[in-house]
Amino acid sequence: MVFRPRDLASRMAGRRKLGDGYLRETFTLPRDQARARARDFLNRYPKAAYMSSVESWRELPSGDIEFTMRRLASAD
Repeated sequence: MVFRPRDLASRMAGRRKLGDGYLRETFTLPRDQARARARDFLNRYPKAAYMSSVESWRELPSGDIEFTMRRLASAD
């Protein structure tokens, strides 16, 4: 059986626990706008309070960046 990167990505996405308490937002933007959006997200939801991070990212053939930001639903 031949495995493609897409197959691995699908399997890993299937393993993700959706009830893990994190909110996720996925964006597809040109590189400069993606950088600004991620910076704004991290400023709005600081890591210390929301455990915010860039969960995954990839460069599309068009040159745009697709990325997923993750944060806790509420701070303690």
